[in-house]
Amino acid sequence: MSAPATSDSQTRVTPPIQPPPSTTYDPHEASAFESWRSSLSQLTGLGLTPEETAARDARLKAEKEAGDWTHCEKWKNSLMNRSPSVVFMLKHLKIAGCPFTADSIQCHPCPPTRSGGFSPEHGILLCQDRFFSKRHMEDTIVHEMIHAFDHCRFDVKWLDLRHHACSEIRAANLSGDCKWTREVRRGFYAFSKQHQACVKRRAVLSVEANPSCKDRAMAERAVNEVWESCFKDTRPFDEIY
Repeated sequence: MSAPATSDSQTRVTPPIQPPPSTTYDPHEASAFESWRSSLSQLTGLGLTPEETAARDARLKAEKEAGDWTHCEKWKNSLMNRSPSVVFMLKHLKIAGCPFTADSIQCHPCPPTRSGGFSPEHGILLCQDRFFSKRHMEDTIVHEMIHAFDHCRFDVKWLDLRHHACSEIRAANLSGDCKWTREVRRGFYAFSKQHQACVKRRAVLSVEANPSCKDRAMAERAVNEVWESCFKDTRPFDEIY
């Protein structure tokens, strides 16, 4: 007897057996994965050994300092060529016999408590990672140039608190360091004699850091003793700009 016929709807086709995925080691894929893992670890800091973390932190710090230095130098050179107040001070420093070049104004990392400084031996320091705007740098350069002008023109004895106080009064007064917007940013604002209060406060703070100064009272006394004459002295400007 013949076997019963099977309808098409009952037909079952057995799929071919697929071979298992290849487990062959591919060095190119492994290398690409390791490169990706390493890049992610360097970016996030996760999964690094203490030695790798220290090396990463040093590299990031060096990269940041290089970027800060480039940015600082770009602004500095622009201001030395285009800022009316900086160009004016460069002119008068030259007239006084103390010409300043770009090499006389150096960008370097600094502690967070300062944005610049002046040294008779080294010139002007700009704290490359402390400027929140180009105008801030402009004010700082002019401030330090006033100190340079005073040192050149008047032979300032910096350990003499009265000499130091006078130059600090003039620098804070003439540089734009005490304009209203800067004081508001610092949290100080008033509608009467704010400029004078700022100049005196900042002069006292600077003199207080002098090695010859014993305490704040001594700094305040030095500033008060020379206040009237030094606040009125606007050289080389004709007036407060």
